[in-house]
Amino acid sequence: MYSEKWEENVQYIDRVLSKCIPINLKISLKKCNLGQQELLALGHKVSGLSMAIDKKKVAAELQKPVPKNIKEMQSLLGFASYYRNHIKIFTDIPSSLYKLFSKDVVFEIIKERRDAYERIKHELTHAPVLILPDFELPFKLYIDSACSQGLGEALHQRQIVDVEPREGVICYISRKLKDTEAR
Repeated sequence: MYSEKWEENVQYIDRVLSKCIPINLKISLKKCNLGQQELLALGHKVSGLSMAIDKKKVAAELQKPVPKNIKEMQSLLGFASYYRNHIKIFTDIPSSLYKLFSKDVVFEIIKERRDAYERIKHELTHAPVLILPDFELPFKLYIDSACSQGLGEALHQRQIVDVEPREGVICYISRKLKDTEAR
């Protein structure tokens, strides 16, 4: 549970624990993380204000060699796709790699595909820290429709961080256009 102030956090914990006692629910203190400023959850480092990619998970994935078959490529693209909200115009990057899944295409890492692979690695290691939305403040939506193969959007918000107003990215959204949409 997230709270702005420590006192609120203590009240939340007290409420939860008071519900556990009547039903004789036991809690392991070893498994509890109370009063944390940030935590790792589902491959993200989450704080009260932001969400970043877990760099250890990314480093472990990128230590693997270049994919040698379709299964390894699917694994890499699935991993990268999980973090697509952190990557600007994600759909543009792996399009040449997705072509490897066609039946009539030989699995071969040519220069175009190697470049796409290297760009995925670069984007994952340099992904921005996303800010969490404040629903009391206005949002800005930036739309990039210049690409003929897909659409890209970025949701931003101006928030006060360390007494300084700063615009940050909440998430990137992109998708490939269908053939009929591209025409």
